[in-house]
Amino acid sequence: MADKVARDDAEWRQHLTPEQYAVCREKGTERAFSGRYFDHHAAGTYRCAGCGAELFRSEAKFDSGTGWPSFHDAAADDRVATATDRSHGMVRVEALCARCDSHLGHVFEDGPAPTGLRSCINSASLDFDPDAK
Repeated sequence: MADKVARDDAEWRQHLTPEQYAVCREKGTERAFSGRYFDHHAAGTYRCAGCGAELFRSEAKFDSGTGWPSFHDAAADDRVATATDRSHGMVRVEALCARCDSHLGHVFEDGPAPTGLRSCINSASLDFDPDAK
């Protein structure tokens, strides 16, 4: 994304709730089945809690059974960046907001068609805008 968002730590702490800060800036993970969007089925757009960037559409959301919102595709190719995560004795693919570098969750290669991907995303890193009726 062309319009990168950069804030210092104090600005992030002011902008985000403590839970959002722990997930988005400190790469935390909410407990499975505890987030507000893991069992959420409304039509609309999931946005980054850090900067408001459109990340995922409800049409790409599926029930992975993992307890976190899961998506098989991002809203556009340039919305979610990835990085290698070697924490906790594992090697995983970290999902990041391409606009503000907020930690979103992780990407796994066991998702449904058409991509075969499962972006397992923390609810705390998301806001939701319902589609107009």
